[in-house]
Amino acid sequence: MKKYILLALLISTVSFAQKTTLYTIGDSTMANKKNPDKNPEHGWAQVLQPFFKDDIVVVNKAVNGRSTKSFINEKRWDSIYKKLKKGDYVFIEFGHNDEKIEDSTRYTNPHTSYRYNLIRFVKESREKGAIPILLSSIARRNFNEKGVLVPTHGDYPLETRMVAQEYNVPFIDLEYYTELLEQSYGPEQSKQLHLHFKAGENAYYDKDKADDTHLSLKGATEIAQIVVNQIKLFKDSSLQRLQKGIK
Repeated sequence: MKKYILLALLISTVSFAQKTTLYTIGDSTMANKKNPDKNPEHGWAQVLQPFFKDDIVVVNKAVNGRSTKSFINEKRWDSIYKKLKKGDYVFIEFGHNDEKIEDSTRYTNPHTSYRYNLIRFVKESREKGAIPILLSSIARRNFNEKGVLVPTHGDYPLETRMVAQEYNVPFIDLEYYTELLEQSYGPEQSKQLHLHFKAGENAYYDKDKADDTHLSLKGATEIAQIVVNQIKLFKDSSLQRLQKGIK
């Protein structure tokens, strides 16, 4: 009987040890939202877990309103760094709030502070044996009167690309792929990817809602699918565990 108990404990311990943690850090476009059954707004990392088998555990640490600067200064990165272990993955997607030039607690110069904050995330992840993956910011639904999708992120996606190249970090150009997504829906239908409601149309909003940055469940799910599709395409041995964990 003792042999069976020991064997069961061994199997459960091995099973537990085989689980890999995928941390996601970023802003409100990724973050978990309250009351997900009623709240129309979702972050794309909020809906990421169903794309993976049980051996990949998504721990979404993205938080509304955070830039690289505020995420670090509030010790949110420190709390993750302390828990990181060899073989973990870290998705890193910032930019929307680093752009807030009117807010000294969040704004970063894309070519200096933003760049070096990304480098810190990369280096410190690797110190722990974790694998960082950089992502550029998702595009906003920002069509002009001619139906052209106009970019809003300035040089932040460029710096993300440059850090990825310089430090040989797996990179998902999420700005590009979400531009294609917005364009595929077009100026009117792309509202479905975001939060567009007339007063009374949705019980969660008592006034008109027209938000072209944040995501509906549909938009979040579409973007999570894009991310997973891009992971599948990597020819990088460090990502094999993550790739094998995809359903």
